[in-house]
Amino acid sequence: MTDDPLVEVHGLRTLFFERSWWFDRLLGREAGAVRAVDGLDLEIRRGETLGLVGESGSGKTTLGKAILRLAPVTEGEIRFDGDDVTRLRGGELRRLRRRMQMIFQDPYSSLSPRLHVSYLLTEPYRINNIPATERYTVAELLETVELSSELASKFPHELSGGQARRVGIARALALRPEFLVADEPTAGLDVSAGAKILNLMHDLQKRLGLTYLVITHNLSVVDYIADRLAVMYLGKLFEVGPTDRVLDAPAHPYTHALLASVSEPDPRLRHGRDRSLPPGEIPSPRNPPPGCRFHTRCSYGEARSRTEVPALEEIEPGHFVACHFWQKVRVAEAGAAPAGEARG
Repeated sequence: MTDDPLVEVHGLRTLFFERSWWFDRLLGREAGAVRAVDGLDLEIRRGETLGLVGESGSGKTTLGKAILRLAPVTEGEIRFDGDDVTRLRGGELRRLRRRMQMIFQDPYSSLSPRLHVSYLLTEPYRINNIPATERYTVAELLETVELSSELASKFPHELSGGQARRVGIARALALRPEFLVADEPTAGLDVSAGAKILNLMHDLQKRLGLTYLVITHNLSVVDYIADRLAVMYLGKLFEVGPTDRVLDAPAHPYTHALLASVSEPDPRLRHGRDRSLPPGEIPSPRNPPPGCRFHTRCSYGEARSRTEVPALEEIEPGHFVACHFWQKVRVAEAGAAPAGEARG
């Protein structure tokens, strides 16, 4: 990993509009807009794994797809290796997309059930008109993800969950990308199969020089694989920093809540843990709260929280937090933790 950014996101907004949005715009309002990503800045360094966590509805998957231009970009700028992705069209965009691929959450829905594995793995070559001299063979792709070449003649429904996930990874690697967005890479897998997928991804990163954005709700996944961690809520980033620092000394109450909800197998460490998320439901992205978007569920919020949006500020080298009262949060949470307690 280097400090050289491969992906740079500035002021990104992705809004999805309902059918009535033209009428709303005529009246000068955006009531019909779903603010999936709403004014977000992010940097992903070359060769690193950045973990992106948050509850369902936080906008994590939309952010990943927007970076790859698989979701619309309403405003803002996305740069990949210096190129402004938002300005590219046609052949230029197709050529750049060869360098950026996605590992989808559900491999069965992303792989056509009517096609053999061999066809699915070579389809990217036909779509992008890749000459034969620049292609991996099917056997090479399967070997890359530690699968037997005998699976080439199988249909997706004949594969186990772990095998289907590996085929999805192999398909994403076919075009020799530099950057992969992995959406819930262990979802639906048991602990053993999930660990093997993470080990495979780590090995591929070392061998192929890959950069990852790993989207997950599972903090154990990012703890294991991510170099840095970003916490997202209602289209905004609340905390970004080195994974070990964010998990050991979080400064945002939402990050604390996510950590507190993690199941702790060691009964000696359960004392004082509230293994539940903050009270109430995550607000609708159609009508997010003013000020700090977390203030409706936060026990630290004050009047300022309801009117003033907190800036993402650097509180220590490389560790950024968007909270008006992060010092108070750290003091209170540190005092509440039992002595010697480790993170879950």
